[in-house]
Order: sequence, then C-alpha cells, then structure tokens
Amino acid sequence: MRSATIERGTAETRINLTIALDGSGEADVHTGIGFLDHMLVLFAKHSGCDLAIKASGDTHVDDHHLTEDIGIVLGQAIKQALGDKRGIRRYGDILLPMDEALMLGAVDCSGRPFFAWEVVLPQPKVGSWDSELAEDFFRALAMNAGMTLHMRLLAGTNTHHIVEAAFKACARALRQAFSPDPRESGVPSTKGMLEM
Repeated sequence: MRSATIERGTAETRINLTIALDGSGEADVHTGIGFLDHMLVLFAKHSGCDLAIKASGDTHVDDHHLTEDIGIVLGQAIKQALGDKRGIRRYGDILLPMDEALMLGAVDCSGRPFFAWEVVLPQPKVGSWDSELAEDFFRALAMNAGMTLHMRLLAGTNTHHIVEAAFKACARALRQAFSPDPRESGVPSTKGMLEM
C-alpha cells in the first residue's frame, strides 16, 4: 500500500499525519478548527485516500499557521507515498459543481511545483475561519507535493460552497492522477522520471 506518515513540530504547530493513497476515503481528523476538519474529511472521502491527522497550533493568534502547515505536511506525505510514480495516470481534472458554485480543478503529479488560484471569495470568513486561508492551504499542498495544481472558479456566490468545491475538486483530480494506469508500467514521462 502506498502510504506515508509525517510528523512536524515547530514553535507554532505540531502535526502528525498519515495518508494511505489506496484507501477507502476514511478520515480521522482533529485540528481544533471545525471548518478545516470538515474540509479535510471530505478531501479524504473524495480522494479515496485514508487520512489521519492530529494537529494543534497557535490558534489563539489565528488559524493561519496551522492551516498552512497542514497543507505542507499533507503535500510532503503525498510526495513520499507516491514514490517514483511508476504506473500512475499522473494527470487528473474535474469540473465540479457545488450548488451554485462551479470549480475547475486540474493536477499534474509532475515533480515540478506550480500553483494557480483564480478564485474570488465573496466573504472574508466561513464561520470563524478566514476564507483566504484556502489559497494558502492549496499553495502549500502543491509546493510540497511537487505538483502542478490549477484551481479556477467558474461560478459561485456562497463562500462556504466555493471553498468546499475547491477541496472536492482538488481531491477528485488527485484521485484520477494517483490511480493506476493499466497501459503504463513505467514512469509516465518521456524523461523516465517525474522529479525536478
């Protein structure tokens, strides 16, 4: 099974994260941030990965450090679990509706980190969570996983729906990219490797 466990401790956050790419979408997530827990649980469900996260941080300041650091650790774990990426589809994309919101998510597990975020969030908060942290989370995820990630909002007025559509779209695109390609036994690149 393709899996990884990463522990990260700083003066601001402590995170223990385990991911199994070939799971069944089970999640055991405890960050202390209710909305982020909800997003990570649905990320697990829609990616098909099993995900366990125990995290704490300086949320008395705000939720920025913990949200971004979880993105960092999740990206590192995905990179480690994918290994040399032999036999995967590599690419994934989806046009995902969430009520009035419509999100395009596209990913390339290329080994070359790049992030594009064309998403306007109408409200500054979802509950007590700063909605701008969604961009920080996905940037940290893409940079640390070594993947190209494009997120583009095509329609939407409800900030909760837009952020949820982003998490679901990223998860569904990754589900495709991680999946085995029955026609590919090697690394899906003419270079023979998917690293920088």
